[in-house]
This record gives sequence, structure tokens and C-alpha cells, in this order.
Amino acid sequence: MGEKVTMGANGKLNVPNNPIIPFIIGDGIGPDIWNASVRVFDTAVAKSYGGERSILWKEVLAGEKAFYETGSWLPEETLSAFKEYLIGIKGPLTTPIGGGIRSLNVALRKELDLYVCLRPTKWYEGVPSPVKRPQDVNMVVFRENTEDIYAGIEFSAEAQESIKMQQFLLHEMNVDYLFNPNTGIGIKIVSEEGSKRLIRSAIAHAIKHKLPSVTIVHKGNIMKFTEGAFKQWGFDVAEAEFADFTYTWGQWERTKAEKGQDAANAEQKEAELAGKVIVKDMIADNFLQQILLAPKDFSVVATLNLNGDYISDALAAMVGGIGIAPGANINYRTGHAIFEATHGTAPRFANTNTMNPSSVILSGVMMLEYMGWQEAADMIVNALSQTIKEKTVTVDFYNLMENATLLKTSEFADKIIEKLK
Repeated sequence: MGEKVTMGANGKLNVPNNPIIPFIIGDGIGPDIWNASVRVFDTAVAKSYGGERSILWKEVLAGEKAFYETGSWLPEETLSAFKEYLIGIKGPLTTPIGGGIRSLNVALRKELDLYVCLRPTKWYEGVPSPVKRPQDVNMVVFRENTEDIYAGIEFSAEAQESIKMQQFLLHEMNVDYLFNPNTGIGIKIVSEEGSKRLIRSAIAHAIKHKLPSVTIVHKGNIMKFTEGAFKQWGFDVAEAEFADFTYTWGQWERTKAEKGQDAANAEQKEAELAGKVIVKDMIADNFLQQILLAPKDFSVVATLNLNGDYISDALAAMVGGIGIAPGANINYRTGHAIFEATHGTAPRFANTNTMNPSSVILSGVMMLEYMGWQEAADMIVNALSQTIKEKTVTVDFYNLMENATLLKTSEFADKIIEKLK
């Protein structure tokens, strides 16, 4: 009999030995990769805890399967289940065409206020990569998940709302811009509360996991009152709430102004030796350059929604592609979290049993870590790493490797399960 995961008064999750976890099987290749992944999860949990722990999986519907069975792309029962059981996992979903819900993923994040999109990126030995030293890439991206351009406040070029907005900006706000008659308009939203809770989570993660730095990535040089404010609110959080654990570039600049360059450098070095998390910032375009040139300089990254979308996919490409990139959407205050494959549905490969399930498997690893079941998570990572290292892989990696063995999706899961120990 399964039990619910709950959030304790102390802000920590209470995870029973037999938690009920809702899952969405996903569209397109979703069933193939989920059916492979869930066998890995169940075996790892059983072996790690001698049968004392297990997950009771509860299927809930979203996407094409939900539409065909219920007439709704995202039934209320699914939202209720994620609210009730706190933790869930999902495969890729189709975005409906022709109005209605613009994105099922965005709808889930908005409904549950999942303000952190968490995207860890690391390389597994043997995975083909376009860069010379993919082993130097080991970052965790905290992408703000509810604001920015992705808030969805926009009007098409032909809409009366767009024309009204243009007139308002010209005549009421005295905006110095020559609008083209056919101009779409979108609104960029960045709040102090949204920024601080995201960056607070990133700093707390770095402290908990003893990571060396948090880099606030932004375009504040151009968008001073949105992205620039995001950066400043981040430094404010670091200095006001984590003073005993962090050292910011703001502190470094003040020391430099007061005591000189040498004193500032000595102070920063002392902070590093004391194990403090260095909180710094970088302009987004320069950051995208530096992750290619010096990826070792970055550990935890905190950024806004649009930047985070670009950055997380660029990093995924450096370590083998989005097919092996896990993700999570989390509200650390309420405990709600949905773990997900970060790639698309690839409908032309549906039911072929050929695609790589690693994105779902590693998202499940993140889920187990979030639950505090680290032993099972580590067991899966070790087995997956060994399977790839032996070049027993699905077609995406097989086509890029020499002397590899081609496996079906289910066979790849079998190889991982053989190595769970």
C-alpha cells in the first residue's frame, strides 16, 4: 500500500518507504523510453534497500493520450495528482496546435509554481562530444521558470491589443521608438521575488553540495531594469542571507576600492580557501563563449528563463546532446517537483524501440536524489556510465562511435540492469 510524500513543517520532505509517484508516460517515443526506464528505477530501488523500499507508480494523463481518452490535453485529475503527491515524473509531451494550451510543460509549471528549472550537465565517459575536453563540463543550471518572456504576455502584429499597446507606449509612456504598423509585442517580466527565490535556491544548492561558485548570467548591460535588476537582487540575497557562506564580487569590488587590487585578490583567495561559495556574474553572450573556452570556471549557474533555455541546451550539446540531458521543475518551498525528459516526442520513431532512454533515466536519478534515496541514484549512474563506456548503446550514440554494439531501447535498459549492484 503506497503513501504520500509530504512537506514537513521544517521545510524538508517526508518520504515514506513506499511513496506513490504519479507519472506521465509521454507522447511519441514516450512509452518506449518510459517502459525501459521504469524497470531500471524499480530494480535499483529494490537492490539498494533490500526490498524495504519501493515506488507505487500512478499513471496520470496528459498530451495526446489524454486528449484521445478524455478530450482534454491536460485533465484536471492530472493537475490534482501532482498537487496531492508532490513529486512526479514525465516523458515528452506534444504541444497542441490550433489554440488552447500553448505548452503543456509551461501549463504544469505555472499551475504548480515550479519556479526552478534544474538542469545538471556532466559528461559520461565514452559519450561522443563535439568539444575536446567534455570531461571539464560539470555544471548545474538554475533557470527561472515562471517569468521573463516566457510569461506568455504577447500580442500578434494584427491584434488590436498590439496597436493599443503601441499607442500607450508612444503617447502615455513617451517611448522613443518608431513602431512598424505590423509589429508584435511581448512583455518581459522580472520581479524581485521571482529573482531572489531562484538565486536563493542556487546558492543553497552550492552550499549543500560544497560547490565552489554560483555564476549569475544575465544581459544587464542592455536590459538594465530587468536582467540588470536580476543580477543585483542576486548579490543582495547572497550578502543578506548567506554572508557566512558566500563571497561576492560586490565584496571584492568594495575591497578593491578601499584597499587596492592586491588586498582584494588576497581576500578572495582567503574566501576560497575557507570554502566559501564565490558568487559572481557574467554577461550571457560572454558566458556562452567561456563555457567553450574555460568550462572548469563554472559550477552552479543562475539565470533567467530565456537565457536558461539557450544555455542548458548548449551545455547538453557539449556532453553528448539533449538525448542524455535530464531536467526537473521544482518549487523548493512547497516541495512540488516534476522530473522530465528534456527532449521532444520524435513521433516518427514512436513504437520503434530504438531511442535512447537516458534523459528519462537520469531525470529519475534526480528524482531519487530529491527524495533522499541517494544509494539508488548512485547505483543507476554507475551502471549507466559503465554501459556507455562499454559502447553498448542505442542508435544515436552508435552512429557516432567506433566498434560499438547497437542496442534497442529495451536492451539498453537490460544492460544497465545487469550492472546494478
